[in-house]
Amino acid sequence: MLRVTKLADYGIVIMTHLASQGRSSYNARDIAAEVRLPLPVVSKILKLLAKNGLLESRRGIKGGYGLARKPGEITVAQIIRALEGPIAVTECTDRVRGDCGLETGCPVRTNWHLINRAIYQALETITLAEMTQPLIEPLVSLSNSFKPGPFQVL
Repeated sequence: MLRVTKLADYGIVIMTHLASQGRSSYNARDIAAEVRLPLPVVSKILKLLAKNGLLESRRGIKGGYGLARKPGEITVAQIIRALEGPIAVTECTDRVRGDCGLETGCPVRTNWHLINRAIYQALETITLAEMTQPLIEPLVSLSNSFKPGPFQVL
């Protein structure tokens, strides 16, 4: 199963929340309360996002965290990379050589690279601004002629 880690998921939740609020500065405690996540987790995520240039950190009484760029200029892929590192479906697609014993003779390695590139491109096209809006179009289009068989689940 392909799955986004909790850290990346929470980071996307936090960034979407910040983008949808319209304020310029948020403190970690308020963010944690508003998104209903533990403060230590939120603090860790905010620091990583700031370190990677997606958030700006301000000190002082009116300090806190704010988006470093407009929501339309930040992608889901950038958020995931900031929190998890390179986006890779398998070990052979993470650009670190030698992680897999089958790497040199793997018959499907190039296909994994194709799949990894497709997933990366999809995540790179979805912006934080889009994440703040309800989904209007279905991600998958099913034709009217599709009728599930006895073992197919919709």
